[in-house]
Amino acid sequence: MGGGGFSMEPDNLALDRYILAASGAANPKVCFLGTASGDSQIYIDKFYAAFRTLPCEPAHLVLFQPTIADIPAFLLEQNVVYVGGGSTRNLLVLWREWRLDQILRDAWQSGVVLAGISAGSLCWFEEGVSDSVRANQLEPIRCLGFLPGSHCPHYDGEPNRRPAYHRLIAEQKLGPGYAADDGAALHFTGTELTRVVSSRPAARAYRVRWTGSEVEETPLPTQLLAS
Repeated sequence: MGGGGFSMEPDNLALDRYILAASGAANPKVCFLGTASGDSQIYIDKFYAAFRTLPCEPAHLVLFQPTIADIPAFLLEQNVVYVGGGSTRNLLVLWREWRLDQILRDAWQSGVVLAGISAGSLCWFEEGVSDSVRANQLEPIRCLGFLPGSHCPHYDGEPNRRPAYHRLIAEQKLGPGYAADDGAALHFTGTELTRVVSSRPAARAYRVRWTGSEVEETPLPTQLLAS
């Protein structure tokens, strides 16, 4: 998700319901990872406030003051792992230290739905645009590489995102990829983009690439979800 979900749209949980439905489970187990926000308790509380209203079994995993002894087993028991926003750089550093990069790859390959907003969207791609590399700048960042290409969240939500993504692609500092507005979500099955959905009428996602002479931005067909 480029943006949206329970933390940005607490009165419109359309994207959150969509993520739960993607698991195929009647009462899915969903685990929130707030690593990018430093395991903010406020963020965790918002997650529970929203997901306790939905048909699921919510849980969370923290790394700053761990409460789960067997993290691999815990994550592999989940139907959905939902990653919150914040600092992509710090998320990646901590996940690699705790081996969550490999654990989450194993979970994904076993059928667990991986989802997230902002940093929790960017992290799955090979690379993308991040404000966590250098203060007050939008810079390229290398990510986990589960999904091919680059990514830019908050495409319409932050005024500098679109021009920064275009510039970095034009300078060939980033490869081609996908941009998502706040309220738009890219649904990948394996590594193939199979659907784009949104919680807002104007929210869209785009394929963005360098043609050799200009940056080409192609809007993708987007389905508006019922709120």
